[in-house]
Amino acid sequence: MREKPVLKIGHLPITDHLILGITADKLKTGKEEFQYAGIETKAYRGWNPLAEDLRKGELDAACILAPLSMELFGAGVPIKLLLQTHKSGSTLIKNKRANIVSMEDFKGRSILIPHYLSIHHLLFDRYMREQGLEVGAGKDIIFDVVAPTDIPEILEWDEKGLVGGFIVAEPFGMQVVRAGYGEEMAMSKELWPDHPCCVLVMREEIINKYPEAVQELTNSLVASGKFIGQHADEAATIGSGFLRQDEEVVRSVLTDPKQRVTMHELFPVVEDFEYIQQYMTTKIEGMSGKINLEKFIDTRFAQEAGAV
Repeated sequence: MREKPVLKIGHLPITDHLILGITADKLKTGKEEFQYAGIETKAYRGWNPLAEDLRKGELDAACILAPLSMELFGAGVPIKLLLQTHKSGSTLIKNKRANIVSMEDFKGRSILIPHYLSIHHLLFDRYMREQGLEVGAGKDIIFDVVAPTDIPEILEWDEKGLVGGFIVAEPFGMQVVRAGYGEEMAMSKELWPDHPCCVLVMREEIINKYPEAVQELTNSLVASGKFIGQHADEAATIGSGFLRQDEEVVRSVLTDPKQRVTMHELFPVVEDFEYIQQYMTTKIEGMSGKINLEKFIDTRFAQEAGAV
């Protein structure tokens, strides 16, 4: 009998990647058993180290920012997008010590985003433009890239209110609000309902060599997404350990309100990714160029898994 491969999957400690944590827990506790492969998860503090390990082949798969994955594909990294890991799920927070009363108060301050190649960059840029503010060096607003895990500490130490605010995946927005340093401006779903953000990508050699294992993993992740929507309390308990976050913070993300982040509809919508690359190649300094989405997105496994 052929030995089962162990798929190495990278992720960040954010609720956007909780489906991976639920699947890992099911395997660990024996609630589910994979026939064709095992998995090994690896948490990263920031996006660049994860992307670099994926590029070098040190990861077989990753939960990763959609625009960043598209850029990697465009640069020749042999990966395919198989599934969304969630929809919505980020929050716009203003720094209380910046005394933001109107949008004009953001002028001259920095906005923290997790990566230039992120939906967060797109959403906040579009939001600021709609408010009549100019974004970029020497203009009204400057974006600074900060790893999601570092944002709470930066807000805590920003006594002068130099940072206007930030947009980041949960639970870090909720964490800052609960600590008293930030105030929620909007949920990302209010700026783009059901927007994509993070996706599951897999290296092509793994897909070609172990298609049954890839299908098995996809099936489990889709089921995990539905589980989170139906069992938020239990998901928060599991997520607390997987994300190394306070359980009540994770529970608040999943329930306050209930649709802050959703994981029950994970089928990749090609039109959404086309919009992303259109915006990030024309409006902002994001992607290097457009990619062939038909070659990048492989929906076979999501379709077989019953993803919607």
